[in-house]
Amino acid sequence: MAGHSHWAGIKHKKGKADKQRSKIFSKLSREITVAAKLGDKNPDMNARLRAAIQTARSSNMPKDNIERAIDKSSISAGSNFENIRYEGFGPSKTAVIVETLTDNKNRTASKIRTLFQKNGGGLGTQGSAAHNFKQLGVIKIDKKEVSDEEIFEFAIDAGANECISYNMEYHEIHTNINEIYDVKKKLEKNISNFISTEIEWLPINTICLSGDNQNNMVKFLESLDDEDDVQNIFTNAKFEN
Repeated sequence: MAGHSHWAGIKHKKGKADKQRSKIFSKLSREITVAAKLGDKNPDMNARLRAAIQTARSSNMPKDNIERAIDKSSISAGSNFENIRYEGFGPSKTAVIVETLTDNKNRTASKIRTLFQKNGGGLGTQGSAAHNFKQLGVIKIDKKEVSDEEIFEFAIDAGANECISYNMEYHEIHTNINEIYDVKKKLEKNISNFISTEIEWLPINTICLSGDNQNNMVKFLESLDDEDDVQNIFTNAKFEN
């Protein structure tokens, strides 16, 4: 569930089989449960839940797992999960934003701070790294679903800001963050399957890494991603292909 940038591509290529799938499913389940708890349990009436379910399906998460995650929202009334964002700088002075979903912010903060320090970086205050990014709504659709020409037309009609299709395995549609679900709803008139629908932090300027610097950065990002509370990671690091 790491965020935008080449890190996402590297992570998906690594695909640590069952262990990786289990981690992904766990994080997707948590998002589904929280989305169902905060809104309607009917995905047709809850845009966040609908997006979470579509992302889970695109990750081949079994239907039973999805239904259990929704049901869990009714019985986990005592668990109050919070979305908390952490910002800091990792190896090679790269800017990093970590989004978490946690029921114990003291535990999560301690773990995130330790990982930054262990990898030659440091955790900062909110805003310390965010100015290196712009926050946008990002909708991803597999190229098998729709052609470049059609998606561009659909995106314009839906009120999107931008549609990017070149040099990628998927179409990426950008929106204002407060318009993402409105645009998504209009796209759903022509498209059934979505890879993901998320608010992402896209780097304004990137820091190119190679060799040991790249390896150290990937190791740091993997250690963050292995934490159960971490939902998304965004960085301005750019990796060699």
